[in-house]
Amino acid sequence: MNFCSDNVTGVAPEIMAAIIAANEGAVMPYGNDELTKRLSAKFAELFETEVTVFPVATGSAANAIALSVITPPFGAIYCHTESHINLDECGAPEFYTNGAKLIALTGSHGKISADDLTKALKKAGAGVVHHVQPAAVSITQSTEAGTVYQPDEIQQIAEVTHSHNLSLHMDGARFANAVVSLNCTPAEITWRAGVDVLSFGATKNGAMAAEAVVFFKRELAEMFGYRRKRGGHLFSKMRFLSAQLEAYITDNLWLKNATRANEMAARLAAGLTSLPGVKLCHPVSANEIFIQLPETVIQGLLAAGFLFYLWEGEDATTLRLVTAFNTKEEDVNAFIKTAASYSAVDSNMAIGELTGV
Repeated sequence: MNFCSDNVTGVAPEIMAAIIAANEGAVMPYGNDELTKRLSAKFAELFETEVTVFPVATGSAANAIALSVITPPFGAIYCHTESHINLDECGAPEFYTNGAKLIALTGSHGKISADDLTKALKKAGAGVVHHVQPAAVSITQSTEAGTVYQPDEIQQIAEVTHSHNLSLHMDGARFANAVVSLNCTPAEITWRAGVDVLSFGATKNGAMAAEAVVFFKRELAEMFGYRRKRGGHLFSKMRFLSAQLEAYITDNLWLKNATRANEMAARLAAGLTSLPGVKLCHPVSANEIFIQLPETVIQGLLAAGFLFYLWEGEDATTLRLVTAFNTKEEDVNAFIKTAASYSAVDSNMAIGELTGV
């Protein structure tokens, strides 16, 4: 009954089994094991192109170190104002780039547009020694608002990015949810659309602690290994990260998990929006729901033991609800049923106020 985040979940059984299997015997450290060595071929098959892959343990490390190889200390990274790199990584991108500046752009439903990016770059002061120099653009798929970029939207952003000789990074912490939502191939919304480097998330979708930095523009990866080591993210027992990633993409486990999460979010959103006084803040495209509920309903849900985030503080009426690969249908149904019961109480109270009864 915990809808706070997809980080509250345990580990998918298939991934736990892979970790246990990797625990047998002695193997070479620091990525010189067979599991890690075959990841590039596995990911090349997944993305239908040659790639260079680096396992790391956290999404913040994946994002920040990836950005550090495409952004100099005097550079600027363009991103959405609500992006994880801008709000939730405690200055990690700035730290790992040795001082680059994040330029936050607004945009509806968590997305930046090619037009707004063009306008920002026109007044960026490229070539002027007094200004930070545009170096990279970072977009999030699926977004922090639970929406998704369409392939053509990514392509338009990539065209602007590359026309200014910048690199395009994608934060894919919930990449699987976006692929399922769009019913597309991983290639269609990454390198074929112009993405140069992807932070490929697994932890939120069933892994214990595993992400991958995937370079499509492989020459950009030349310095990543050194930066990963210097940043303390070169694991000596790398096989345990690689085992998770291999199991994650084997037999489409990553897509099966994301499908479940997306389906539960759609079911929850449909049930809640049928109630009076309920309003969605963003379209529900993946596994996150941002929704406004009456205060009576919120308090009733909390009293019933449901956990979720009030998105704008303790007095807010906007909730963020997140579903996951193992969200139970009965918990979703119970949430809707409880909300409906308190919605009826709220309606009766309102009628009583109007009639004086």
